[in-house]
Order: sequence, then structure tokens, then C-alpha cells
Amino acid sequence: MTPSAEEPLAADGRGNSLISFVRGGESAPPLDASLRAVLVALWRSGRVLMVFDRYRQSWELPGGSIEENESPRQAAARELMEESGQQPDEGLRFIGYARLVLAPDRRTESLALYAGSCTVIHPFVPTQEIEKIRWWNLLEPLPGCVQPLDTYLAALTQ
Repeated sequence: MTPSAEEPLAADGRGNSLISFVRGGESAPPLDASLRAVLVALWRSGRVLMVFDRYRQSWELPGGSIEENESPRQAAARELMEESGQQPDEGLRFIGYARLVLAPDRRTESLALYAGSCTVIHPFVPTQEIEKIRWWNLLEPLPGCVQPLDTYLAALTQ
């Protein structure tokens, strides 16, 4: 799916926008934008795991930067564990690549989106970055701000 330049798939109030999403080959990352980050949609009983980021003051999917000498899949598993203490039952499945335009400098970056499911909830310990976690059905109101780009991407993983 690729909208026109004036019409992103999703946008937030901070000037960031999701401009395209391509399903498919994990082995063929996008060539036109640097792949720097991952997001994970972890599902349990029809609800996706969201983390509350203390710095951005918003609910988001777990995820973050890909470290040097780390594959996107390794980064996804690491970020999920670091931010939430949770693990998928049977590993993560690759969903696709999202292309974003990020504020304030309007740079274009790509991220890899993964999904998984879990039946066992592990204890959550707040961190300097993540204040709390919540299992969300994508419909009910959450207290505070919800990142619309992450909401859009989470819906693609159902």
C-alpha cells in the first residue's frame, strides 16, 4: 500500500507519518530508506501488548533501534524482552517493512514489523524508559496518548 505524498497511511501530532507498508520477504529489506528500527506486536487473547514510554508520554508497540551486528529479528526479540519482560510462545513472525517520514528533519527511515502470540504473561518491571504495559484490543480508550502509527501497524498483524 502506498498513498500519495499528501496522504500518509497514518500520522501523529509530532510530524511523523507512515507513508508505506510492504508485506513480504524478510530477506529483501527496502533499498530506498535505511532500516534502523523494529516494532513487535505481541498478541494474547485478542489483545496486543502496548508499552507506555515515559519520555514520549505515549502508548506504543515495543521496539527500538537495531544495534550494530544485530539482525532485525534479533533486535525485535531483544527489544520486546527489554521493554516488557514478555516472550512469544513460538518465536516471532516477520510481517513486513514500514517506511516513515520522521520529524523534525523529515528524514525517511524504514522499520521491520514482527508479530507473535503468548499465553503466559511474565512479570513486568518498570524501567527508566518504560513505565507500564497493557494488553489492548485496539478499540477501548487507553489513558493518555496512543501512538497512531503503532496502532495502524498493530492492526496489520491481526
